[in-house]
Amino acid sequence: MSAALLYAFTGSALFVGGVAALILQAHLLRKILAFNVMGSGVFLVLVGLGQRSGVPDPVPQAMVLTGIVVALAATALALALARRLLDLQGEMRLPEEEIVRDRLDV
Repeated sequence: MSAALLYAFTGSALFVGGVAALILQAHLLRKILAFNVMGSGVFLVLVGLGQRSGVPDPVPQAMVLTGIVVALAATALALALARRLLDLQGEMRLPEEEIVRDRLDV
């Protein structure tokens, strides 16, 4: 097994674990962390599969570097919004679906 396949399989496992945590967790901070784990998995897959005959291709590496910067900015924004939600509601949970439906019907 080559290093590229190891990166790709590890990235796939991280992505699947992040999706599972995103679906199963109710706490907003854990959802943000799960989303970051998913992004890290995608970055590992891109780095792992971004090789041509054993030589690293610089284009996927540049995409991953750009993605890391964007993920950092998106995480900062998500944490700021989560902090605002904590200040307004007193808890870091998203409103339940039934509550949202009741507000839309009114």
